[in-house]
Amino acid sequence: MAEPRLAAVVMAGGLSTRMNSAIPKHLHPLLGRRLIDWVLAAVRTLEPVRHVLVTSPAAQSALVGSLPDDIELAVQPEARGTGDAVALTEGLLYGHADQLLVVPGDVPLLTAELLRGLLSAHRAPSAATLLSFDHDDAGRYGRIVRDAGGRLERIVEAVDATDEQLAIREVSSSIYVFALPRLWAALSSLGSANAQGEVYLTDVIELIAAEGEPVNAHRVPWTQFLEGVNTQVELSAAAAALRDRVNAAHMLAGVTIIDPASTWIDADVEIEPDAVIHPFTVLRGASTVGAGAHVGPHAVMVDASAGAGAHIGPFAYLRPGAQLARDAKAGTFVEVKNSRIGRGTKVPHLSYIGDAEIGEETNIGAGAITANYRPELGGTKERTTIGDNVHTGSHNVFVAPVEIGDGAWVAAGSTVTEDVPPGSLAIARSRQINQEGYREREQRK
Repeated sequence: MAEPRLAAVVMAGGLSTRMNSAIPKHLHPLLGRRLIDWVLAAVRTLEPVRHVLVTSPAAQSALVGSLPDDIELAVQPEARGTGDAVALTEGLLYGHADQLLVVPGDVPLLTAELLRGLLSAHRAPSAATLLSFDHDDAGRYGRIVRDAGGRLERIVEAVDATDEQLAIREVSSSIYVFALPRLWAALSSLGSANAQGEVYLTDVIELIAAEGEPVNAHRVPWTQFLEGVNTQVELSAAAAALRDRVNAAHMLAGVTIIDPASTWIDADVEIEPDAVIHPFTVLRGASTVGAGAHVGPHAVMVDASAGAGAHIGPFAYLRPGAQLARDAKAGTFVEVKNSRIGRGTKVPHLSYIGDAEIGEETNIGAGAITANYRPELGGTKERTTIGDNVHTGSHNVFVAPVEIGDGAWVAAGSTVTEDVPPGSLAIARSRQINQEGYREREQRK
């Protein structure tokens, strides 16, 4: 017998009012991705034949063009409930699948392993299988109501439950697998006579069970991976859990993270084995760190790269486009943006390097600034080029566009506005004048 064709619906159409934010809940950032992207990633590993995301009009514009090509978008014009949200997808899915996986879009810690367990538990002739768990503080979760023989009868939403039902510890995760087209027929029979005036997907369970068809619950131990996000507090807790998950994966792959609790690494950052990440370091975006590199403490990298053996920090900031080659250094209070620093080159401290190309084995003295913004040239960002084996003094300013040749020296305190030939010494500062007796003259005034 052929394997049943699986389709998936991820529901992200809610209004997210408890977030108290102008940003739709499902679009809030979490370790370099949006909340919804974590859920979609877990579902996509199952390789459904069709994959639909139900969203609200408020989030539609942000989602269009930002989703993987295999995910289709369905917009729920009004927040009329979970049953209405799933019904919207019938036109996209009818005839394409035998089973439908339904997942809420606010569970960023969800794993593919939990979903595979649910799919394995769903066996014909079951019309539906839901993922349930026991919780001592069930709160807002829907309660699983069973008859005297333990047969699942229905799910009761917390706002509609009696005191007796609220005492039930087994609750619904709002994750289901349904047999199709049985689900479409059930959805067409749903009403909205409940406390919220919404069309509940949970009512499908009661309807199917009342007709004598098998409905099952895949009961698992409670895990935070099933925890939904509805407030900023819960969003922060999810971020911390994802941080721990990401950090653990890097450490198991051979990366040394001195203090994982103070280290934040986005999901798409790549770090090679034997790199060392020091406390209070933040690695964001598509940053990369090579083997044996040291980053931090108190360093930030955003869409930047550090080659093998590079040293960054403490208190360094590598902005987008910053590239440190092998054994290069960006030291204390150094900021680098859209620049390449060559192999073995050192920018030890207190410098800003923006829109620059620096060669190999060069030393940049303290307080260096590449003055890249030129308003008199139309507000463009100009580049500074510094060659190999160059030595610059303290407090140099390089007014781009300018080029410093290989082996050149630049005297301390120089403001360089013209190219410096290879092997030359550039001195671009005012001549010192000592006025003897100055203090006495001033005191006589």
